[in-house]
Amino acid sequence: MKLQHDISVVHTTHPFVIARGGASEHRLIRVRIIDDDGIEGWGEAAPNRFYGETADTALAALDRLAPIVAACDPWAIEDVEQEMNRAIRFNGSMKSAISAALHDLAGKRLGVPLYKMWGLDRAKAPLSSFTIGIAASDDELRQRVAQASSYPVLKVKLGTDHDAQIIRTVRAAAPDKILRVDANAAWSAKQALLMVDVLVECGVEYLEQPLPPHDLEGLRFVRERSVLPVIADESCVVATDIANLVGVVDGINIKLSKCGGLREALKMIATARSHGMLVMAGCMIETSLGITAAAHFAPLLDYADFDGAALLADDPYTGATIEGGKIVIPDAPGLGVSVRKEQQRGHGHARTKTDSPL
Repeated sequence: MKLQHDISVVHTTHPFVIARGGASEHRLIRVRIIDDDGIEGWGEAAPNRFYGETADTALAALDRLAPIVAACDPWAIEDVEQEMNRAIRFNGSMKSAISAALHDLAGKRLGVPLYKMWGLDRAKAPLSSFTIGIAASDDELRQRVAQASSYPVLKVKLGTDHDAQIIRTVRAAAPDKILRVDANAAWSAKQALLMVDVLVECGVEYLEQPLPPHDLEGLRFVRERSVLPVIADESCVVATDIANLVGVVDGINIKLSKCGGLREALKMIATARSHGMLVMAGCMIETSLGITAAAHFAPLLDYADFDGAALLADDPYTGATIEGGKIVIPDAPGLGVSVRKEQQRGHGHARTKTDSPL
C-alpha cells in the first residue's frame, strides 16, 4: 500500500466566529491510502487549536501513525484504531482521517456505501442545523439569518457580552425556525441559568456546552435547574468520558476530529444510548470529505450539525449534502466522495502533496 496526503486551504463565505475567536481560512489534510490494486480510500483531518492541534501537528502525527498503517490488515479497522490510540493519545483529527480512509477503502472493495456496511437506513437521518456564527453587528446577524433561509434548523453561537440580544435578534428574524444554542464553554453557571430564561422565551430547543469542559459539577448544577436539555461537546471527547457525564448532562456531541475515528464514534453512540442519553454529532470547518464520513452514521443520531462544508466558499469535493437541512448520504461505494470537476481541471484551492511508501 501507499500513503499520500495533501493540504487543502479552504475559506468560509464569511469569517466564522465563536466565543473563542474565528477565522476565514482553514488548512485541512486529506489522507489517501492506496492499495496495490489501485483502489483508494480517502479521509480528512480537520485539526482544531482548542484540542491542541494544527495542520503541522497533524502532519507530525501522520509520521508517527504511518508505520501502523503499513503493518495493518486494512480490514481490521478496529485493531488499527486501537493501535493508533496506543501510539498517540490525542491528535484525534489525523486518527479519524486514517479511520475514514480505511472505511472508504473497505466499502469500495465491497462495492457498498458505508451506511449499508453498518446496516443503516439513510432515510432516518435527522435534519442538520445550519450555524449562525457571532456577527459584528445586528444588521450582519440578520443578513446571515436571511442567507440561511432554506434551512429549517439554526444553531446560534453565543458567548459574548450581549447574548440575550443575539438570540432575540435571530428569533425575530426567523420566527418559525427551530433554534439551538451553543455557548462553546463561555459561561459561568450563574450566566447559564440567567440565559436559560431568555432561551426558553425564544423557544430554543437545547443548550450546548454552556460551561468550561472540566466543570462537570457546574454542568450538573445547570442541568438540574434548566428546563432545556443540556448537551456536552467539549466535555465529551471519547467514549470513556461518557460515564462521568451520566446525570451531569442530557446528551453528548460527537465529532470525528475529537474522538479519533469512526469506530470510536460508534462506541460513543452505543455508550450514550446505554445510559439513556441524547446523541448528536457535529463537525469542525471541514470539506465534504470530512462531513461525509460522519454523515454515514447520521441515522443513529437525534441531532446533527453537519454544516462545515456548507459554510465554505470553495469546497473541493462532492459528497453528503444538507440542502434545506436534509442530510443526503451518497449511495456510491465507500464514503461516496469525489473531487469536483473544476478541481480536476486544476482550478481552486492550493494544495501540496507528499507520497510515502507503506
